[in-house]
Amino acid sequence: MGDYRITTDPKKCIACHVCEVQCKAVHNIPAGVALGKIVVLGPKFVNGVATMSSVFLPCFHCEEAWCLKACRKKAIQRRDKDGLVYIKEESCVGCKACIKACPWRIPQWNPATRKVVKCDMCMERIDQGKEPACVAACPTGALEFGEPGKLSDKTREGYGLDLLEKNLAAGLE
Repeated sequence: MGDYRITTDPKKCIACHVCEVQCKAVHNIPAGVALGKIVVLGPKFVNGVATMSSVFLPCFHCEEAWCLKACRKKAIQRRDKDGLVYIKEESCVGCKACIKACPWRIPQWNPATRKVVKCDMCMERIDQGKEPACVAACPTGALEFGEPGKLSDKTREGYGLDLLEKNLAAGLE
């Protein structure tokens, strides 16, 4: 996997989609195409109240990237310095093999260019010492960017606590 991650604190995410809008603006992405997506989960009942939670799903820059392996034209590359997976637009022939190969359907078809696009975690911004555009634009601070070992464990801890509560409520230990 790449050296960087974007994580979501679902307790802070209000599903405003500012991250998606900013990404589209920065990368000139047309309507109907999303390099990162807000996914709304739920409803689930918390203390008898139906609640929803949201998470942002960008590309995971997989260690064994299916999209990269599927690209016969070598348009999808991995940066040596940080492991980010990106598309060299000039090499993409629009065969869509990468879209079909990705289990999360992260690569997207851009009808305007007739080529595939995907989240590259704003490599040019990272190279300038900045956060990806989606993270920088998040009004609630729900998105966190950094190296996996240095990111907070808030999301993972929250998930673990939810599981523990469910097990205790069900009488499991």
